[in-house]
This record gives sequence, C-alpha cells and structure tokens, in this order.
Amino acid sequence: MGLSICVLASGSAANCIYISSDTTRILVDAGLSGKETARRLEELNLSCNEIHAVCVTHEHDDHRNALKVLHERHQIALYANAGTVDALNRYPKLQDLQWHIFTTGEAFTVGDLSLEPFSVPHDSFDPVGFAVSNGERRVGIVTDMGMATGLVREKLKGCHALVIESNHDVEMLRNSQRPWALKQRIMGRQGHLSNAQAGELVAEVADSQLTHVFLAHLSEDCNREEVAVGTIRRSITDAGHAGVEVLMTYSDRISEMVTV
Repeated sequence: MGLSICVLASGSAANCIYISSDTTRILVDAGLSGKETARRLEELNLSCNEIHAVCVTHEHDDHRNALKVLHERHQIALYANAGTVDALNRYPKLQDLQWHIFTTGEAFTVGDLSLEPFSVPHDSFDPVGFAVSNGERRVGIVTDMGMATGLVREKLKGCHALVIESNHDVEMLRNSQRPWALKQRIMGRQGHLSNAQAGELVAEVADSQLTHVFLAHLSEDCNREEVAVGTIRRSITDAGHAGVEVLMTYSDRISEMVTV
C-alpha cells in the first residue's frame, strides 16, 4: 500500500498538495480558487467530491483561498489547529466554517491516514508541517519555514518522500530590488528556507527509504529551477544519497504524480 503525492500548486500565489492512500484522499492547504482546484484535480481524473479533508498548515491567504468553497459546496472536512482557526475567523467569509481542531504535536487520523502536525518557525499564528503516513509509507511536508529546528529534523527522518521549501538563492535575494526589510524577513528565522538550507536539511534527514523530494515555494524572481535543483542534488549526493529523485513544483500547473 503506497502513498501518492502531487503538488497541485506551490509558490507565493497559491499552495495545495494532494496526498492519497488506496482509500483516503486529502489536500494539504487550499490556496487555489475553488474552480482552479477542481480543474487541477480533473487532470488527475479526480473531482472535489472525492476529497475527504483539507488539512491547513497556517492562515496565510496562499494557503486558504478555497476553504469556504470546498467545505460548503463539496462537504470536505476541514482540519487545523486552534491558533490557525482563530486567525482564519478574523476573515468574515470564513467565520461560519466547521472545523476539526487538532493539537499540534498530537497525531490525528483521516480515514486510513495518520497525520502528525509539528511546529515550524514561520511568521503566522501557529504554523505546522505534517508527517503523513498510512502505516507503511511516510511523507513529510514543510512548505513555509524560516529555519530547520531539531523537531523538524526529527519529524522528517524516515520519510519516503518530502515536500520541502526551497524558496530562494541567497545571493539572488540579496541582489534583488526588493526592500531591505522584506529581504530580512525572508532570510529570518520565521521567513523562508534558502536552497542551501533546504539542501542541508534533506541531506541530514535522508536515509535509504527516501526516494523523492519535491522542491516547493520557489521565488519567481530570487530563484531558478536549475539553481534550486542543482543545490539540493549536490547536497544529497555528497551525503551518499545520489539515487533520490529531485522534483519541481509549480505555481501554474501540477507537478508530477509520484507513488512511494
């Protein structure tokens, strides 16, 4: 029994990840519009009505745009921690949603999937990453994170696939026309992982079980696909894991579908 992963969207505009076992299908975050979520699921021969749950990492708009439509039109269950729900309730259109509230640090189940939410450093109320397992396969997800803590490293070990932020190349960011305050936020402890940081993290947590790494949340103007992929590949090759496949995610189209 494997787990299938496809990143429907990743970037500063929208984030949405599809994960499924043989019997359970979930989304992690819902940053696309409802219409675009449906369209991209159709590329996988799926409909919104086949999704069992949306599990939300944090309240930023590129992770929450379709929550109301998916919940009310398609009766998809919503899961988040109390801090994220409180933050989302500040938006009038999201105040009447019904939530399954999980506790960060405690695993919960959706169908035959077990999800372990763990704290990550990011500039939101109570952001989390997820380790998703069906008992045989394990996928780690960290899409917005300023630094890799010991807890993050622990939760990502033993995964068969990772979806991990590789936001920017440090020199490209420093040389960009962005305001200095924004550069500091991105490079800060609650900002976003650079390619080098992502590579170091993957190299540290990789073992013989890891087969695929999806690179997420690439900056459009402070990163390039070949730079990000090259950095991560060098890091994991130097760590003795040259066989791990490094895959891209995109803002305007779905990624490759992988089953681990």
